[in-house]
This record gives sequence, C-alpha cells and structure tokens, in this order.
Amino acid sequence: MGEQLVEIFQAHPQWAIVISLFLSVVIAVAGILPSVFITAANILFFGFWEGLFMSFLGEAIGAVVAFILYRKGFKKAMTTPLHKYPRIERLIEANGKEAFVLILGLRLLPFVPSGLVTFAGAIGNVSLMTFAIASSLGKVPALFIEAYSVYQVTQFGWQGKLILVIIAGLLIYWVATHKKGKPE
Repeated sequence: MGEQLVEIFQAHPQWAIVISLFLSVVIAVAGILPSVFITAANILFFGFWEGLFMSFLGEAIGAVVAFILYRKGFKKAMTTPLHKYPRIERLIEANGKEAFVLILGLRLLPFVPSGLVTFAGAIGNVSLMTFAIASSLGKVPALFIEAYSVYQVTQFGWQGKLILVIIAGLLIYWVATHKKGKPE
C-alpha cells in the first residue's frame, strides 16, 4: 500500500502533503487502521526527517479531528464502562493534569489501541487542548521508532526483506502455537 501511495505522491507532488494529511485523518477517525503505510510513503517520498514530520503532523491532526468527531457523536450515547482497560476507565473520569498524564502514558504504550485512547478522551471530561498536547507528545517516541524501522527496511535488499519475512512468519507461528496450549 505504501508503494502505491508513493506513486500517487509522485504523480501529484503538489498534492502530496494534502493527500498524506487527509489519509492520516481518515485513519485516525476510523480508529482501527494502521498508519504504517502512510509513514512508509512519507519517508520514501519526503525523506526521513520531512517524512517523519509529515507523519507526526498527520497523526496529531488526525487525533484531534477524531476527538472532536467522537465527542460530538458519542459523548451522550456512551455510558458503558470499558472494563477491559482500567486505565481507559480512569481516563474517562479524569481531567486536567491527571488526564494529561494518562493520555501521555497510554500513547507511549504500544499495545493500547490509539483509537481507544482517543475515544475514551472524547467521551470523558478532558479538554481538547489537554488531549491534543498529551496525545501529540505521546506519539513522538512510537512514531520515531516506526519511521526509523520503515526507513531501515526500505534500505534492505531483497535478501534482507526475505529474512525479515521469514523471521516474522516464525514469530507468528511460535506465538500461535504457544497461545493454543494456555488456558484463557
């Protein structure tokens, strides 16, 4: 998907920034789609630092737009607690400094879905400004690691990419076989 996006950027370079930001907003609003392909396209088209900046800007704007839309659409309708994520439940009730720290911390944790953090903030008591700042700061480390990883993979030859696919396949197989034996 990243390669097709790079082709679109190359065909319409005057629109590349707008396309990148628009897709980032769509992904943030959807809440479940991965953004790695946009990061990859940004790195390949704009270069590492400019691509990283475009990805950061897109994710920050996307989170704010999603927050506003979720708040308008779900705040009154959502009353079901999110028992699976106790910190998310705390975030719904939090405001001010506590909300800032929770959002920042949850953004730093790679296994907490980004859309869930945005949703919880939107239906909770946190202000838009607190959410925007904490969310954006929390995205920096993960986005940097993602961008650096994407950049390094793009520098591999076909042999390196094949090795990476084999390792990923073995890891998935190992996780799948070890998960089956454990009771839930």
